[in-house]
Amino acid sequence: MIPNDQTFALLALGSNLPKGDSTPVAVLQQALQALANLGFPALKTSRFYQTPCFPAGAGPDYVNAAALLQTSLPAAQVLALLHEVEAQFGRARTTRWAGRTLDLDLLAMGDSVLPNPKVWQHWADLAPDQQSKIAPDQLILPHPRLQDRAFVLVPLADIAPDWRHPMRGQTVLQMLHACPQSEIDAVRPL
Repeated sequence: MIPNDQTFALLALGSNLPKGDSTPVAVLQQALQALANLGFPALKTSRFYQTPCFPAGAGPDYVNAAALLQTSLPAAQVLALLHEVEAQFGRARTTRWAGRTLDLDLLAMGDSVLPNPKVWQHWADLAPDQQSKIAPDQLILPHPRLQDRAFVLVPLADIAPDWRHPMRGQTVLQMLHACPQSEIDAVRPL
């Protein structure tokens, strides 16, 4: 259960490239430790899953997970902290949806909708062919694609199955059950 009286952040973690001798599994474990060292230990962490690269054919399979953190920081500072940890692991933001040593996505901060419902809806409705070409220049929460991605929802269901999306009104489990079964089946526990 997610603490109701505290601010929390839901994170997605992913890696499909090694960092030195560290495998993607080790990278995610080290990233969770790096967050803890910065004062943000995970209250809950999902199992680790092997997932097909997204988009298909863009690189090796990913290791994905989700984590629940407690924080008193505003969302923009949490995002900056996540980018700092990504940089420690050699993350280079050169190509959208390219392979990466570490990807830390801020999925949600409590029931916040940022910057506002209208802007969130614009990004959630963005056509698939446009999603790979343009990215928002501001933080959009909840993540505008989380409801569409089994590789995010399966790990998220481990730690926050009852979290309710503030714009869609659905729980994580409801959003997961709306995904194609083939995409759910492709997310395999390690």
